[in-house]
Amino acid sequence: MRNFFGNGFGSNSGKIVAMDRFDNGRSLSPIRQAEAYWTALLTSDGIPKRSQVDPRGLENILEYTFILERITPRLARFRVAGSHLNKLAGMEVRGMPLTAFFEPSARSQISDVLEQVFAKPAIAGFDLVSAGKLGRTRVQARMILLPLKSDLGDVSRVLGVLVSDGAISATPRRFTIQDTQLRAVSDVQAPKRPKRQLSTGFAEAPQEFKRPGSHLRLVVSRDD
Repeated sequence: MRNFFGNGFGSNSGKIVAMDRFDNGRSLSPIRQAEAYWTALLTSDGIPKRSQVDPRGLENILEYTFILERITPRLARFRVAGSHLNKLAGMEVRGMPLTAFFEPSARSQISDVLEQVFAKPAIAGFDLVSAGKLGRTRVQARMILLPLKSDLGDVSRVLGVLVSDGAISATPRRFTIQDTQLRAVSDVQAPKRPKRQLSTGFAEAPQEFKRPGSHLRLVVSRDD
């Protein structure tokens, strides 16, 4: 597990990594749009509330978007899920646990990361793969989990996006985890602005001020 974002999720420095596409060139813009939307909701109070998430702000990526509700520290279920997730699962996923999208060998790992998303809290990014077998093609996927507060103020909701690349078969897809990127929410809070320094590029060197006094002389006019 890496404690920084790569492969299109950004980095601790706030810069975006150039690699933002699947192997065949498909864009990962739904991931970026979701993270940008969530980041725009951040305030000085920290994590956004679930009630602040407006579907109209995510209308271009709704099919990939979902909302999770925390059930236990290591388990969360889908409250809302877009059509892309239903197609991957081969059924309606609302009410199902997030772990249902993963092979048994990967479920403990996803639960470990989910616990940190709620507890730290943190943002999690995943590189996923569903192996090709029984005539099915290999499918790549990327997922991001962005923590949210409930109306009670506890971190018990998640705004997420899951986008895959490859043919979706009629049978359910289950994924393994190739890589995980975890970043504390505190790392993406707006940094304090440094004190502004005045540029001296066009400034003239300050001159010493000399009080007039002994250098003055009285001029008397003798005009009649």
